[in-house]
Amino acid sequence: MRNPYSEIFKAPGAKAFSAAGFVARVPMSMVTLGIVTMLSEARGEYWLAGAVAAVFALSSAVVAPQVARLIDRYGQVRILLPSAAIAVIALSGLMLATRYDAPNWVLFAFAILAGVTPIMGAMVRARWTEIYRDTPHLHTAFAFESIMDEVIFMTGPIVAIGLSVGFFPEAGPLVATVLLGVGSLLFAAQRSTEPPVHAQDRRDGKSVIWLGPVQILVLTLIAIGAIFGTAEVTAVAFAEAQGNKASAGFALSAYAAGSLVAGLVFGAIKLKMPLARQLLIAIALAALTTLPLLVVDNVTVLSVVLFLAGVAVSPTIILSMALVEKVVPSSKLTEGMTWAVTGISIGMAAGSSASGWIIDHMGASSGFMVSLVAGFIALVVTFLGQRSLGRSLRIAPAAAQAAE
Repeated sequence: MRNPYSEIFKAPGAKAFSAAGFVARVPMSMVTLGIVTMLSEARGEYWLAGAVAAVFALSSAVVAPQVARLIDRYGQVRILLPSAAIAVIALSGLMLATRYDAPNWVLFAFAILAGVTPIMGAMVRARWTEIYRDTPHLHTAFAFESIMDEVIFMTGPIVAIGLSVGFFPEAGPLVATVLLGVGSLLFAAQRSTEPPVHAQDRRDGKSVIWLGPVQILVLTLIAIGAIFGTAEVTAVAFAEAQGNKASAGFALSAYAAGSLVAGLVFGAIKLKMPLARQLLIAIALAALTTLPLLVVDNVTVLSVVLFLAGVAVSPTIILSMALVEKVVPSSKLTEGMTWAVTGISIGMAAGSSASGWIIDHMGASSGFMVSLVAGFIALVVTFLGQRSLGRSLRIAPAAAQAAE
């Protein structure tokens, strides 16, 4: 039996751009927690650490889609290198400001500037799409990248925190910044697989966020992201209430492991069911698995429940990216995928904040109520959006043929 994952790497240049993209997007999982750990260690003020990290996340959510639009219009390499350079300078400035005790406003200024960091995952997926558009291999390629995201988010936060606590406060963000710079240079060097710039990019300045199907997908992913963010905060609070805060890492690793296993399996199979219907089932599973979180009574049970909840994560992301690829013009693919990733980031920030407030007022395990509400919202949005998504999937092939 052939390995579907080995098949996708037979394309010339696939291994090189995927490996470079992996290096360049490891910082995605390190920077936010790295900022929190750096500032809490150096300044001893958690409110400041959380606020600066939140400003960075918000800036990225606002700026990243605009960077992606420029990438679609002018090409990956022409925009990647200057945007990565600005991000490296901004993160370096943030570290220096922390080291030399600069005023708080300087920290926030550099955090805002660092929001220009390009979303590497979107660019990697755009290259896979260019190679395997309208073939079964694209599903496998998206699954592989989802698995890589899980690996990154399983290891990145641990490395970032460990570096800043074990060596010096700026160590975590410093390593993340170096990886961003080196990875961006390596990725930019892979010119043979860079997607071509389409001529219509220069005439149509309208953002894809105004497309109804994209709005449905982004809203759904915001709700799903809230489930992720809630799990991170509430698992830590729950483990601390149980007397073993460190065990939260085990529970969250189980969450990521469930997603990784599901991604491996889902990427290896090819379902004939419409993509919109598959997404509805994945979201229903994600919503259903939030229910047991309300009754867990120890970290071991929490780990089992989170593992099962993680099973819905990778399929949801894989299907969302596949739907974005179908419903947005090929000339704006990077922007569309960046909006999807941004939606998850916005949801994670909202889920973290909301669950933290509820935990402070109602207790550790009550934070999972945010997961329940977010899961229900995601299910309702996806259910109500079925007709719009299905109609877009039927129109897309005809529009592509007309363009040809």
